[in-house]
Amino acid sequence: MKRKAFVTLENGKVFEGYSFGAERETIGELVFTTGMTGYLETLTDPSYYGQIVTQTFPLIGNYGVIPPDFESRKSWVTAYIVREKCDAPSNFRSQGALEGYLKQQGIPAVYGVDTRELTRTVREAGVMNAAVSYEPFVDFEALKAYRVKDAVKAVTPDKIVEYGERGGPEVVLYDFGAKTNIERELVARGCHVTAVPAYFSAEETLALRPDGIMLANGPGDPAENTEIIENIKKLAGKKPIFGICLGHQLFALAMGGQTRKMKYGHRGANQPVKELKTGRVFITSQNHGYEVVSRSLKCGELSFVNVNDGTCEGVDYPAYNAFTVQFHPEACSGPRDANFLFENFIGRMKK
Repeated sequence: MKRKAFVTLENGKVFEGYSFGAERETIGELVFTTGMTGYLETLTDPSYYGQIVTQTFPLIGNYGVIPPDFESRKSWVTAYIVREKCDAPSNFRSQGALEGYLKQQGIPAVYGVDTRELTRTVREAGVMNAAVSYEPFVDFEALKAYRVKDAVKAVTPDKIVEYGERGGPEVVLYDFGAKTNIERELVARGCHVTAVPAYFSAEETLALRPDGIMLANGPGDPAENTEIIENIKKLAGKKPIFGICLGHQLFALAMGGQTRKMKYGHRGANQPVKELKTGRVFITSQNHGYEVVSRSLKCGELSFVNVNDGTCEGVDYPAYNAFTVQFHPEACSGPRDANFLFENFIGRMKK
């Protein structure tokens, strides 16, 4: 028997649907993602911590649940909203239906929602809080008070993990909520990767004698990570550094730049970015709600911009042998346009 569920926005709008995940009520920051594929990568991306994710593509779950495609050890979304769920997935790699996975992970989910109207609401009004409940939600005070806090602390691991064989470039990967495919891309290029917790000190990192340092993606407001930003200041210029997404934002803050929250962010696999040096446009995968303020950059050179809205998508720091990008060159579900940035990083380490 179908159980009715409600998605209540802090502006008072209510959307009705039916429950198909864990049956519990929750509050989170409502966002949408436009990817036509990659729902497994979305569900297991730590960058979505604290957020209720709406999929704009109508049918979700059609290729089932495939654990080798997961980007981390569990699902981090607060809740999940789709137009239509698939109960009979068709894929030779599938190990079950999406509904069972969401229940096992304790993630409340709603289907049958008018996701087109929900997305238009967020796009016009901006990101806002929402509640998933099984009776009409009335505590708007609690709804408006919700904030995503200490996100990196919640998702970073508490121990060091190593990947790949020794003999190639040695990379220290700061795991602020890293997607597994960052490690895969480095290992595929012959690197030995030492993934360390977000609060691993600069002194501990340099004692490992790495050839390069990766600053990974992660969730939340970059500016709240003051301890990590101070740590990055100590590492800048010591080794080649490559930052992705949150790593891009944290490095900019460490170099005296500023970040700000966007109206509704970039989440999906179809964001065009322009490389200023060549004029070439790449289609990229993105997932972020904050941006680096281009005019705040003091020592970096803007390298990529978003074609749609002109926001900062990449910065080069020649004086520090570092470069960072807002998008995801490692995107597992594609596109692969910007994959060459890993070769750039390898080249810097070999020099």
